[in-house]
Amino acid sequence: MPSFDVVSELDSVETKHAVDNANRQLTTRYDFKNVEASFEFVQDTVVMNAEAEFQIQQMDSMLRDACSKRGVDTSALSAKKLERTGKNFKQTIEFKQGIDQALAKKMVRLIKDKKMKVQASIQGDQLRVTGKKRDDLQSVMALLRGEDFGQPLQFTNFRD
Repeated sequence: MPSFDVVSELDSVETKHAVDNANRQLTTRYDFKNVEASFEFVQDTVVMNAEAEFQIQQMDSMLRDACSKRGVDTSALSAKKLERTGKNFKQTIEFKQGIDQALAKKMVRLIKDKKMKVQASIQGDQLRVTGKKRDDLQSVMALLRGEDFGQPLQFTNFRD
């Protein structure tokens, strides 16, 4: 029976390059001259440090811009609460990867509500969709592409 997997993965090399590009852009911008500001990439999270809150907001847009230039979907970025550490501000941005249980259940419910002739099963941080016909699977792909789940989705392991 044909099947495919729905996953949410980011290319960690491209995300690291996007953070490096944003860091390089910090050194060339006039409004960040003589300012302590930096991006730190630590295992699927980016920590932004700056002296003022508005600089953090500018850095956020710089990071999103760099990500879009490198082909990293910016819907995978999740900003955490802005913190004040002494005289500086700090914000952590997380790159969402994998499909969590609640989102997977929402996808399964959506597929079942459309009464498609496929079976969807949750397998860890991915979703496996199985059906008898390729056309049914492709209609499920189109359905999932049309919805906004708050993070990018990829379809892998398409088998006949």
